[in-house]
Parts: sequence; C-alpha cells; structure tokens
Amino acid sequence: MKKIISAVLAISAVTGLAFAGGSKDAGNVTLNKDKPLIFFNRQPSDPTTGTIDMDSMNWNDKTYYVGFDAAGGGAVQGKMITDYLASAPASIDRNGDGTIGYVLCIGDVGHNDSKARTEGIRKGLGTWNGSTDPGVKKEGSAVINGKTYKVVELEGKAMTGTDGSTWNANAATEAMGGWATKYGDEIDMVVSNNDGMAMGCLQASNYPAGVPIFGYDANADAIEAIGAGKMTGTVSQNVDAQACGTLQVLRNLLDGLSGADIYTKGFTTPDAYGNKISATMQYITDTKALLAANTAVTAANWEQYKAGNRDTGIKQTNAATKKVLLTIYNSADNFLSSSYLPALKYYAPLLNLDLTIVQGDGQNEASCLDKFTNFNNFDAFAINMVKTNSGKDYTDRLAY
Repeated sequence: MKKIISAVLAISAVTGLAFAGGSKDAGNVTLNKDKPLIFFNRQPSDPTTGTIDMDSMNWNDKTYYVGFDAAGGGAVQGKMITDYLASAPASIDRNGDGTIGYVLCIGDVGHNDSKARTEGIRKGLGTWNGSTDPGVKKEGSAVINGKTYKVVELEGKAMTGTDGSTWNANAATEAMGGWATKYGDEIDMVVSNNDGMAMGCLQASNYPAGVPIFGYDANADAIEAIGAGKMTGTVSQNVDAQACGTLQVLRNLLDGLSGADIYTKGFTTPDAYGNKISATMQYITDTKALLAANTAVTAANWEQYKAGNRDTGIKQTNAATKKVLLTIYNSADNFLSSSYLPALKYYAPLLNLDLTIVQGDGQNEASCLDKFTNFNNFDAFAINMVKTNSGKDYTDRLAY
C-alpha cells in the first residue's frame, strides 16, 4: 500500500511541474513567470501619449528594456542637419526663393523612436509646433553661410505599406515619386526617420539629383551610400552596444546577478568572464531601461562605421549554455535584419546563449505571438513587439 501511495505522489509531483509551466535546472524548477524577460528595440509604451508601460516593465524583477536614447538620437539627427546647412552652398535653395523646403518620411506615428526623431528634426529646423503629427506645420529658419533662410516642411507622411506594415521603404519610394512631381524644385532636402525609408526615397525614378537626404540607423547600405556621395548623413544608434547589451543583461540575470550588478557588470565594469562593452550605455532607473548613445555619421567619418567593426571587448566565455526565445517584429525590417540580427548572432555564441529566433510580418502581433510558445524549453525571453502597447499580450502568455 505504501508503494502505491508513493507512486501516486510521485506522478502528482511531476504533473504539477508540467502544469506549473516551468523548466528544470539542476534539480530546481523555475516558473516561466519568474524567468528573465528583456524588451528590446521597441519600448513598451502607449502609442498615443508615449507613456512607458510600467506594468509590462514590472512584470517581474528580471524584466528590463535595452535600446538606445531615442530623445537624444532625435536631437543628434536635428543637429546633424543644421550643422550641414550651416556651411551648405547657396545652391541648396534650388529655386532661389529664400526658403528651404523639405519633405519628411515618418516611420510610425505611434512609435516612441519615430516621435523622438520627428521632434528632433523639427526642433533643429525650427518647424516644431508641439506635435509629431504629419499634418502639423510651422515655419522655421536656418542660417546658411551667414544668411538666414525660411524653412518649411512641405509635407510629412507616415510610411505605411499596403499590408499595414510601418517604416515601409516601398511606401517611401512611392511617396517620394509623388512629392518630386508635386513640389518640383521647392524640395531642397529630404529627411527620414530611418535609413530604410531614406534608401527607398533614393529609389524613386524622379528623385531630384543632388538634393541632400538624411536617414537614421547607420545601416550598411546607407553607410555605403554616404561613402558614394548618394546619401548625406545618418545616425548610428550603436547597434553592437544594443545587441550585445540585450544579451549581456540576459547573461547577468541567468547567472543570478541582482541589483545594480545586472546593468553594470559587462557595462561599466567587467563581468565575471572579463567582458565589458566598449560603448557607453546609460541606465534609467525609473523605466528599467539601459540605453546606448547615438552619433552622427557623415561624409567626414563614415569609414569608421563600415560593416565588420565588432566590439573587441567581448570574448568567448565559459558560462553555462542557456536557451533564449527571441522575437523580431518584422522579418523585412532593414535595420533589424541587416544590422541587429547579425550582431545578435555574433555575440550570442560568445556569451553561450542559444537563440531561437522567431520573426513577424510587421503588421499583426499574432505573427510573433503565434510562435511565442514552448516556454518550458527556454531559460529566458527577449521580445521585440510589433506594436509598442502589446507588452501585456506577451506577459499574459508567460503567466501560464
């Protein structure tokens, strides 16, 4: 009778573990709701107000965001443009009307990074009117070689594809073609919230030759375009620091670090394996966010940002291998596919993190959520959402 009772208890215990949604590690069970969770690239937030979604950020004590300084990046982009204008030739005013007209490619009106870039551009050019909406306009000014010119945003438009995806390069190509026809030589400059859309503009068959164009992300093709004189400038959000930073925080959490060690080890001081990210990253306590700095990339320094420059401060560790489920909001996103993913794939093996990567379509959250499964097989999670207000959709799944 005792043997039968013992067997029943053993079966019940195993069944209990299965329904607890946990994974076994050295005899201990970690529930999925207690595993490390990193949001990256898209900060959980309200798409209308930009307010950070702290319910998602406080999902557990192992939840963090890793990205870049969006507001600071917007300011860098704005200053890069005004610095360029300060010494631009008078011929930049193509029709000689004393006004610098520009068109603006907006990535996603509900995305904090897009908002920050639009704000930085408009503040730099004096066209900021307290809103990042496409239709809000205000006359600005810029000093070019000692002469003051009016600055006018001829048109700003959110680049949404026919499939509903945002930051869409094809939509930018189409928009640029329309703008070139509609405004002609009133267009003196083109500005974009990212490189993908900027490169899309350059694909327009009637793109006005010689008109300066600015992007954001420092993608490999954009860097090459700057070197070739086709693109004027972009902003590096330091993709290596971001990608490695995401993995470093996961590594620290999986190694059992706590408190400030989570965001200082491997960042401001070497970690247990002697690794330390070279770039500066700032931790924002209130929002549990670790942010990389931004730098302007122009014809003067583009060679420093050519592909292949990985952080030599990160070397092979002897840490225990851990499995991470990682989502990418859009498999067609140029920055993520050409810059971020290659960096992740380079650093993950060095930190002994085994990544399972699932990619969405950039339109429907379900395209990621449907693949965000089999949690018991993973030790940690890294999430790049389709929509910034979808944090709860992911944490709700981890609750079971």
